[in-house]
Amino acid sequence: MQTNADDLFATESARRLALAEQRGLRLAIACRTLVTGLAFAWYVGAPIVFTKFEPRFAAIIVLLLFTAMGVAHLCVIGTRFDRWWIKYLVYAVDTLSICATFALIPISRADDVPQIIAFRAYGIYYLFPLVAVSCLSLSWRLVIWTGAMCVVGWWAAFVWVASQMTETFSWADIPPNATRADYEQVFLSIDFIGRGNRIEETAMLMFAALSLAVAVYRARSVFFAQVAADLEWRRERSVRERVSDLLGKYVPEEIAHKLIASEAPLQPQRSRGVALVMDIAEFTRFSAAHSPEHVIAVLDAFLADATDAVSKEGGIVMSYLGDGFLVTFNAPVGIDNPEEAAIQAAMRLLNIAQNHGFCVRIGIASGALVTGTIGTEIRQTFTVYGDAVNLAARLEGQCKKLGESVLVDVETKTAIGSDYKWESHKKLEIAGVEETLDAFSLSAASDRPSFYVGTPKYRISSIP
Repeated sequence: MQTNADDLFATESARRLALAEQRGLRLAIACRTLVTGLAFAWYVGAPIVFTKFEPRFAAIIVLLLFTAMGVAHLCVIGTRFDRWWIKYLVYAVDTLSICATFALIPISRADDVPQIIAFRAYGIYYLFPLVAVSCLSLSWRLVIWTGAMCVVGWWAAFVWVASQMTETFSWADIPPNATRADYEQVFLSIDFIGRGNRIEETAMLMFAALSLAVAVYRARSVFFAQVAADLEWRRERSVRERVSDLLGKYVPEEIAHKLIASEAPLQPQRSRGVALVMDIAEFTRFSAAHSPEHVIAVLDAFLADATDAVSKEGGIVMSYLGDGFLVTFNAPVGIDNPEEAAIQAAMRLLNIAQNHGFCVRIGIASGALVTGTIGTEIRQTFTVYGDAVNLAARLEGQCKKLGESVLVDVETKTAIGSDYKWESHKKLEIAGVEETLDAFSLSAASDRPSFYVGTPKYRISSIP
């Protein structure tokens, strides 16, 4: 399992990094091509502003070729023609070409002016932008490569130019106790090559390149960390979704979400709510008259619609009881007016049962409800218990004796008030309860939306 996760991380990281490098390299080459294109345009158009300026044909061709090379590279990046070594070649050509310019393009048209003046008049800072732009590629290797090419090219150009001179001066030619005249004679000489300056320049450039390479490497590390975090988040989300789907088959969906959202199990909680117990009348006869496959299919279809119905009223199906279920309102998820919600849910259930060809019996009771997990550390279940649950189940059983579809207890009827018209059933003997209790059924003459009172497609009691 860990190997698969590592492989996924490696594959996804490589894919994202390759894409980021392509975008960065494309930006770097675009900047480089823009600079060479602007240089070409300036060089060609300079005589218009500076009438004494005479552009060299060779320089025009070089700038044009460099611009064309950049455009061609931009077209290749990310295609099947792209190769890893192309960017190294392009940066090597750029750096070496700039260095060659210092060595080969004369600084003056006069024959007695040494080319070393180009190193003193312009300097190595022309190479720094190349190193900086190479960072956009997110390749620390390319940054070091560019810095190395700058150092090699700069020293090659310097050595070449110095070797063409018949006489040279450097810092070593200044005497220990040099006077002003000594400095002027050596440092201001047109043959002063400043070998020590070249060492400092290239050392600083290479140090800058190495520092930028470290920065790029750290940026890549952050990039990999972000990819790993993203993959871990996606994995956890996938696991949570799978667990939620799995838990949703065995516990209420709302409870499943709470269990997944919190690392600790749901703590027991007490609240005043309403319990609703529903059962299908004469379901035993129905199941005996049909194949198990048909019974399960019909029951699943009905319970699915019934679950959706109570959910729309804010009820939570806590458990399925054979051919029925137990629903709670305001426990463990709070809602407003749980008694009204329970009555409306009962109306929906009766209509849905009618549509499926069933008759159902429903008991509703209000009171204290306690919800929480029970069981061992190995296996637990989320449940609800309380007198209201027991009473709702007993009232559902009384529906058969009284010929009613729905019975509610006194607390539920009192909480709802006079919005409905009720029929009273006095002094019912409830199993497990010492005293007789009153219960109420909703009158069909109520002004509020009533229960379904039509004839079902078939009644279970009529099945032979």
